[in-house]
Order: sequence, then C-alpha cells, then structure tokens
Amino acid sequence: MRRKKYDMTESARLPQWRAAVHFCVTVFAALAVVAAFAWLWFVKLGNDLPKTAYLKRQNDAWHARMGFIRHRLDIYEETLSGIESRDNEVYRSIFALDTVPDIVASDSARTEMEALDTRLDAVQARIDARMASLGEVALVAKKAGDMVSCIPAVPPLLPKKGTYNLSSSFGTRIDPVYGGVARHTGQDFATKVGNPIYATGDGVVEKVDFKFTGYGNEVLIDHGFGYKTRYAHLSTVDVGVGQTLKRGDKIGEAGKSGKVTGPHLHYEVLYRGSPVNPMSFCDMDMSVDEYKSMVGRRKLANANVRPSTASLGERQKKQGTNGRQ
Repeated sequence: MRRKKYDMTESARLPQWRAAVHFCVTVFAALAVVAAFAWLWFVKLGNDLPKTAYLKRQNDAWHARMGFIRHRLDIYEETLSGIESRDNEVYRSIFALDTVPDIVASDSARTEMEALDTRLDAVQARIDARMASLGEVALVAKKAGDMVSCIPAVPPLLPKKGTYNLSSSFGTRIDPVYGGVARHTGQDFATKVGNPIYATGDGVVEKVDFKFTGYGNEVLIDHGFGYKTRYAHLSTVDVGVGQTLKRGDKIGEAGKSGKVTGPHLHYEVLYRGSPVNPMSFCDMDMSVDEYKSMVGRRKLANANVRPSTASLGERQKKQGTNGRQ
C-alpha cells in the first residue's frame, strides 16, 4: 500500500512540472512573438511608438493651429494696412495732421511661436496707434466748421480793380534787386503805400518783425490746420504777437519796407511749412461790396468786443519806429 501511494504521489507531481514548463514556454513564445511584431512594426515598417505618435499628433495640431493664426494675421495686417493708408493719406491729410509713423515688427524671434507673439504684439501696437489717431481726427473733425473760416480764402486787400496790380507771381523769376534767377515764394500786389491789408483767414499772430532788409515789416499768422500766411513790406503793423484774428481784421498797411523796388504787398500762403501758390486760395472775383461788408463786420466786432486791437497796433508801430531809429 505504501509503494502504491508513493507511486501515485510521484505521478501527480510530474504533470505539474510539465505544466509549469509548458506555461513558461508559452509565455516566452508570446513575448517573442510580441517582440518580433514590435521589431517588424516599429523598426522595419518605421511606425512610431504610441507616445511618439501622440506627441506628433499634438505637434501637428499645434502647427495647424499656428498656420490658421498666421493666415488670420495676414488678413488682419492687410486690412490694418488699408486703414493706416486711408488714415494717413485721407483723414489726417484733410485736417493737415502729421502722419502716424509705421510700426514694424521685430525680426529677432528665434522660434515660430516667438515670431507669432512678435507679430501679435506689433498688430496690437498698430491698432492702439490707429485708435489714438482716429480719436485725434474725430476731435479735429468736430471743429471742421472752424477750418472753413481758417483757410486763407480771400484776397489780402480790397479786390477793387485799379487799386492794385498783380506783379511778381509765385514761382521762378528774375530777382528785381540782385538779378539772376530766384524762386519767388509768394504773390506780389503792387499798390500804393497805406492801402489797408487784411487777414485772409482766422488765426493767431505768430510773428511780427520790423527790418530794413528782406521782408521788411512782416506779419506771420498761424491759421491752424497746417496753414500760415505772411504779409511783408508793410508800412505799418496794427497787430501784435499772440493776438487772435478773424478773417477781415486789418493787420496793417502796404508799404515799401525791406528789399523792394517799389510799394507793394508780398503775400505768402504756407501749407505744412512749404510755400504754395497764393492764387490757388485767393478768390479774386470776390465782389467789392462783399469784401467791404466782411471788413465792416470785423470793425464793428472789434469796436464792441476788443477795442484794444488799435492800441496794441499803435504799440507795435512805436516799437517798429524805435527799432528803426
């Protein structure tokens, strides 16, 4: 009985050993198959690891997103360039405002993401600058009515035929004193000494000068909106620096001070610092009655509201007289 029992125990253990070996062989075989498949899939066929494939998908998604952002930025920049062009060349030009300088994006970015950030910052800066510019234009536009009265649009003296003569015009001429070709920056009105001279637009007296040479006795008026006018070779000056004038206010009388060959008024119109042809602004067909009415209204307004103009002019005359002594 003992022998039989022993034989049965040994025979029971043998299948368990074989099962373990069989299990191990199966596991190793499975691992080998997996390894072979992985080698074939990743090495021979060149497929990515799951983590690598995921990162690549993420990277592709980011690149697609950045490509979309670049495309939108291209559209925004093109649209913004159009707005900037219209603002500088139309809106700001109409009101004689200085143009807004261009804002250029830096090209120091090292990566694609940095380049996008730089472009976004530049677009934001351009938008901010244009918003400020359009705000300034809007403020000036509210005063557009003032611009009509400020532009020098009437003759500087009574346009009565026979009281003046258009002598040297704007442009190149032979210098009447020194000879030779010279640029004449204004329009000369040959007229008698003492003929009244009037402001051709609303403005503020920027300069009053008394000299024996050059322009002689001179008045420079700043009309705003980029416009200035100069009245030279006057015999008397009735205004002072800083004085506010309206179109039709008397500023002095024609004369022959400075470098002249005869009595006349040298009249200039400057736009944004550069002389332009005054005859492009003077309405020489303005009726004498209309001109006299304009001057009369200004005399009445000055008499009722600002009687100090004459006294200020007298002080300027005395200053000029003392300066020439």
